[in-house]
Amino acid sequence: MSSAALHSRRWPGSIPALPALIFIAVIFVLPVCGVFLRGLTDPQIGVANFTELLSDQTFYGILFNTFLVAILVTSFSALLGFPIAWLITIASSRVARLVMAIVLLSMWTSLLARTYAWLVLLQNTGVINQALIGLGLIDQPLAMVNNLTGIVIGMTYIMIPFVVLPLQTSMAAIDPTVLQAASVCGAPRRKVFTSVFLPLALPGLIAGATMVFVMSLGYYVTPVLLGAAGNMMLAEYIVQQVLNYLAWGIGGAASVILLVLTLAIYVPVLGLQRNAANT
Repeated sequence: MSSAALHSRRWPGSIPALPALIFIAVIFVLPVCGVFLRGLTDPQIGVANFTELLSDQTFYGILFNTFLVAILVTSFSALLGFPIAWLITIASSRVARLVMAIVLLSMWTSLLARTYAWLVLLQNTGVINQALIGLGLIDQPLAMVNNLTGIVIGMTYIMIPFVVLPLQTSMAAIDPTVLQAASVCGAPRRKVFTSVFLPLALPGLIAGATMVFVMSLGYYVTPVLLGAAGNMMLAEYIVQQVLNYLAWGIGGAASVILLVLTLAIYVPVLGLQRNAANT
């Protein structure tokens, strides 16, 4: 069968997806195109806004902060989310439901409320510092807000569920007999974990880590409340340009640059995830 005939057979089955595609085009594609045009036309037509940003060392510093935070948050979220997903998978149904309820409850709670809660906990007179001082572990409060530490702690807490959910789905789909077969063949537990279990759970881990990384690149509320000017991320920079300076062109250009960088990272990772799933 020719490719044209195959395409004609597949196309009618895609018709039900047409309303969803139109909806996505209206709420996503058109606004992105508008932002891109704003970056090219405000205050004058041309690429002056992009040139100004790409020649500004401060902008590169903000980009560095953005990717540094995204990498740290993704790493800690994966490290903390993996054992939580593993616990949900192997625990009894009652314990698994309880842990899953806690994970989901943290997602359903207001983002602003969770961020302010961490602001209270991490400040110099907060519960964490006072507990450490009371235990004699430190003499003076640790600086855990208005810096990189506060941003990473707050965002990691918020992002952990986005790693746990896809990872637990991958773990639950693993056939226990495969692990038992590896043990019967004489493989030690560490070998079973690294050579059998981890590769099978890898697609879920990649999916969760990719979601966390992409979301972290555009995060705004938590870095603003728990960070400082020296830790400014790109989302805060865009809001500052648009609201404080009314520089819509610069804000639009920065948004397009962030989108391009995100897509440049996401597309190869998507291919990696497909290869891991096929393996």
